[in-house]
Formats: sequence, structure tokens, C-alpha cells
Amino acid sequence: MSDGAFLILFFAFTGMMGLVPFVLRKFHIPTVISLLIVGMLIGPTGIGIDLVGIISRALSFLGTPGQEVQTAVQTQESFNVVINSLGSLGLMLLMALAGMEADFKLIKSVRTPVITLSIFTFLIPAIAGYWVFWYFEPDDLAGKLLYASLFASHSVGIVFPVMRDLKLSKTRFGAAVLISTVITDIASIILLAVSVQLHRQSLQISHSVVSGTLSIFDHVSGDFFGNSFVPVFLMIVLAYLVVSMTAVYFSGKLLLKYFKPNEDVLITFVMLVILTTVIIGELLGINLVVGAFIAGLGLSQVVQQRDMLLFKRMESIGYGFLIPFLFVSIGMKTDFTAFQNSGSWLIVILTVIGLFLSKLSSGFTAMRLCGFNNAQGIAAGLMTVPQLSATLAAAAIGKDLGLLNDNFFNAIIILSIVTTLPIPSLVRLVLACNKKSFEETDVPVPGVVKEDSLL
Repeated sequence: MSDGAFLILFFAFTGMMGLVPFVLRKFHIPTVISLLIVGMLIGPTGIGIDLVGIISRALSFLGTPGQEVQTAVQTQESFNVVINSLGSLGLMLLMALAGMEADFKLIKSVRTPVITLSIFTFLIPAIAGYWVFWYFEPDDLAGKLLYASLFASHSVGIVFPVMRDLKLSKTRFGAAVLISTVITDIASIILLAVSVQLHRQSLQISHSVVSGTLSIFDHVSGDFFGNSFVPVFLMIVLAYLVVSMTAVYFSGKLLLKYFKPNEDVLITFVMLVILTTVIIGELLGINLVVGAFIAGLGLSQVVQQRDMLLFKRMESIGYGFLIPFLFVSIGMKTDFTAFQNSGSWLIVILTVIGLFLSKLSSGFTAMRLCGFNNAQGIAAGLMTVPQLSATLAAAAIGKDLGLLNDNFFNAIIILSIVTTLPIPSLVRLVLACNKKSFEETDVPVPGVVKEDSLL
């Protein structure tokens, strides 16, 4: 792809990213939804105009004469890789900022709600997912555990921007939902790893058939750990969490000791610390969402105590540039043709209904048991419903390994579509109708986030 073609594509891309949310804002459509719509419009999703493809073909004359078609295809593929990579960086920075914004005094005050919400929102959806898969494939234990992990996972990338936009991240309610969401994601990752390992052992797979993964567990024999895989993996995860938070904390203190807050190189080193934490986590089979959040938690005490300027500068980079690419890339990958090729609509219906009811009921029950009111319980349940990048990535792993057939995989794609688009608006509606209910849980903690931020 030539520099000229890239610049023109990037110009058109960023133009739509700026203009469409600006126009839709007049209709009170949240920025997150606007960016998802941008991705759907410009991506080859079945309803979009495939803007990248059109411009790539129009710029094919910039390539080698006689190879215009090949040049157009290469340009489109290369640009999509760039957008997806920027989206991954956006997700990483989003979760790091979520961790950096966390206040440990506030976290201590919601210990009971966090534990209760984590247990309920993991177990109830996991049981529902297990049952849905059992209904169609009763003898496939690995498949049932995989589907259980898909149901149990949350989309932190949607939950945090919604809470931040609604100014809930500095409340007991927001802290409980955010921390429990990350804990539940860790548990679902462990369950996913167990299901994959069981499948490999049953088929005696010596190496992974999953492409594009860094995890060392995808490159060892299925029977390498034998029956001790689960406890070994749990110990690895716990060690990673403890060591990462400690190492990042001391790294942050060291950086602030040698660099002034206004030095640009400080941002570079902080990003390097976050990336290192994420890559080590990926090598150990831990999703970048968890790794980035842990890195943010490790930096939170250092930043909030010594250098809020660093947080604000990283926030500007994230919400001003990288994070929008996350939601646009998700929109571009939304495949509406799955509605035409679903195979078995009964699988789709049970998957969607089972996940929605289990998430909503588990969140509502947990919050009510902890003393929160009905509106907060409903909002907490709704915030756990969206299924995005982590769920789709896990489903892709299951499909590549043969754990999920096309019908189940398409059901997960449809699930991601119907649970992602309406939820932010529903949460906003609940909040708008019950403002006083949420204001009662506010804690007087100094704000660290600008009110006029992007999301």
C-alpha cells in the first residue's frame, strides 16, 4: 500500500469518525453507538457501503500497471489490519485508563458487592450456557464448558465507557460493576482454557490449530500437564496478577522519580510498561483486557498521588485518538450475513434468550442482596449483557478447534449484534428514569476525568 493511498483512506476514515458522531449527537445517540454505526457503514457487513473497498479500488492506479485488482485487494487488507491493530491498542488503553481511574478506598467500600456480583454473574450465566449447549450436544463436555465460558464473560470495553459517560465510575455502584466485571472475565478465561485443554486431551492434539495466538498453552501437547492443568493454570494466573501489579507500581514510581510530568518520553515509557504487562499476560493465556486493567491498577496509586498530568495526557491520547478505533473496528467486523446463514434458529433463540435472562437476573439479584435498589439492580444486570471482542475471540478459538460448529458460531455472532447495540441506550433510559436512585450511592472522591471527554 502506497503512502498516498494510505493517507487518502485514513482521511476518509477519520472524517466519518468525526462527522457521523457529531451529526448523530443532535439526535441524542451516544458516541459509542455512533462509532459502531460508522464501522457498520464503512465495513463489508452486509448493510455497509464498504468505503475502504471502494476507495482501495479507486486508488488501484497507484500500484503496478496491470495489477490493479491485486493492488486494490492488498490495499484494503493492509488498511484493515492497521485499523484492527489501532482498535486493539484502543482497547488496551481503555482498560488501562479504567484501572488508573480506580480508587482503592472506594474499592474497599464495595468489597461485598464485588464478591457477590462476581459469583452471581459468573455462575448463573455459565450454567445457562452449559445447559444451552447440552440441549443440542449432551455428550460434548469440552463444548459445554466453552459455551459456559462464553456466557460468563463480559464486555468490559462497553461497560466502562457507558459508566464513564453516565458519570457512574466514581460511585459505589460503578466501582462494584467494573471490578466484578474484570474478575468475572478472569474466571471465564480460566474456564475457556480448561475447555480447550480437555478437548486437546480427548483428541490427543499435540499443538494448537488456532492461528494468531501468543499463549504458550496453544503450543504444547494437550496431555503435557495431564490432570494438573487446572491448578497449575490457576497458580499462574494468581502469580501473574500479584507480580504484575507490584512490578507496575514500582516501575511507575521509578519513572516519576527520573522524569518530569511534562516530559514526552514519560508517556512512552508508561506505554511500554503497559504493553509489557499485556504481552506477558498473552503469553500466559490471559486476555489483554485483564492485563491492561491490572497494569492500570498498578499505576493508579502512583498517578493519583503524584502525577495527575500523566493521567490527563494519556486520557487525551486514548479518547482523542485510539479508543474510537476500537468501536469502529468492532462495527466493521459485525457480520449481518449471519442472520441469513444461522443454520438453526432454535440455537440462536436459546442462546440470546438464555444469555439475556441469566445476565439480567444474576446482576439484579446480586445487587439487591447487597442493598442496592431495583433500578441499580436492573442497570447492573444490563451492563453485563453485551458480548463483544473477548466473546467473539473465544468463539473463534472454539470454531478453529472444532468445539463449535457453524450453527453455534453464527449464534454467537448474532448474540454480539443484538446485545451490543441496544444496551447502552437501555442503561441510559434506566438512569434517566431513576436519577435519584443512582445519586444516593455517590462517594465524594476527587474527580480525575474531564467532564467533556469523548465518551
